[in-house]
Amino acid sequence: MSNDMGAAIIPKSDQLNADDLITGPITIKVTGVTVKGGQEQPVAISYEGDNGKPYKACKSMCRVLVSAWGADSKQYVGRSMTLFCDPKVRWGGMEVGGIRISHMSDIPESLTMALTVTRANKKPFTVKPLVSAPAVSEPAIDFAATLSGAATLPELVAAWGKVPAGEKKALESVKDARKVELSKPVDKPVDSFVADYEAAQK
Repeated sequence: MSNDMGAAIIPKSDQLNADDLITGPITIKVTGVTVKGGQEQPVAISYEGDNGKPYKACKSMCRVLVSAWGADSKQYVGRSMTLFCDPKVRWGGMEVGGIRISHMSDIPESLTMALTVTRANKKPFTVKPLVSAPAVSEPAIDFAATLSGAATLPELVAAWGKVPAGEKKALESVKDARKVELSKPVDKPVDSFVADYEAAQK
């Protein structure tokens, strides 16, 4: 038995839907693209773990894909993008929600273009570069535990000095977070202040 309510609201369909993203954005890695002319949704993008439910991009997002990655869909394989549910997407005059792309790999900088909202209205739409997090090796995990467990700033400095240069980039955020924690003033408990006061009266 599961306590996950998210599983109860997954829509049944042969494609990825905006409702699938109600619980949050997902980042997908493209494994193939099928283009069939003459259909309402001519582009089907397969991705790792899609469970037979490809992402069928609307015309606006197809324009984004072509602007960012070019018209040759074979070049999309192996690249990644982040999809999210935009509840403001309209269809038939109503806000029904739709899938939009927020980030894409293999673009050097943010890309902004004008996309059609209604026949008489266009709005700027921006896609940002998708930056992969640095890989963390097994030794780095051990060093991360040591950094997080440092009891004092001198201990943290000593632990950081033992981290190999090649692992420092991946562990810098761990070190900085622990440094902030150790730099916070420690509040004395009330009993400690009472003891100090009584000692001062003697």
